[in-house]
Amino acid sequence: MVMITIRRGADRGHVKRDWLESYHTFSFSSYQDPNHNGFRALRVLNDDVIAAGRGFGAHAHRDMEILSLVLDGQLKHKDSMGNVQLMGPNEIQKMSAGSGVIHSEYNGSEDATAHFLQIWIQPEKTGTPPSYEQYKFEPEEKRGRWKMLASNKPEPGAVSIRQDAHVYLTELAAEGTLSKPLADGRAAWVHVVNGEVRVNGETLGSGDAAAVTGVNEVQLATGDKGAEVLLFDLA
Repeated sequence: MVMITIRRGADRGHVKRDWLESYHTFSFSSYQDPNHNGFRALRVLNDDVIAAGRGFGAHAHRDMEILSLVLDGQLKHKDSMGNVQLMGPNEIQKMSAGSGVIHSEYNGSEDATAHFLQIWIQPEKTGTPPSYEQYKFEPEEKRGRWKMLASNKPEPGAVSIRQDAHVYLTELAAEGTLSKPLADGRAAWVHVVNGEVRVNGETLGSGDAAAVTGVNEVQLATGDKGAEVLLFDLA
């Protein structure tokens, strides 16, 4: 049965502190909503803005595939595997927490805010060795087409995750269209990073999302505004 369930950005959980403003699509930390505890293997999609020079201090994770996508500014990563990295827009970072890892994520600038998406995907297996990957891509790779960011299958320029899921990003100009086939039994979570787009006929704005099931194709179309869209193809 075809079903499109809309998750409006204005209805997300909202946390505001002196150094952090965050919108939670799904239950996370102090925000708990039994109606929004994830979608299939997708567990967390947080939209975070971090004040200059501030960030998340060292803390532990295990058994989760954690993706970070910077939208504006810089993010500084450090972990117990020995990785120390700086990341900006048009880069994708993956940390497979596996059997356990400690990391910190800080704004890499002392002058400007950092804006990024924090994404958690539940792995197929637990207790695996932790790992880290980071790739930079050209903006043209996402313009008017799908840029694969993460997959459980080897793909040049995409990070590897331990789950049957594929993550894509696209940037559509005004009056643009793009489609994404879905295999039988699979579903899509579509998140609008910014702009406005119609998803299989439903109009979504910045921060809005839609769970799409029972279709063989996700169809995007913009009007007089462009849009940047994140799509999760999930088993």
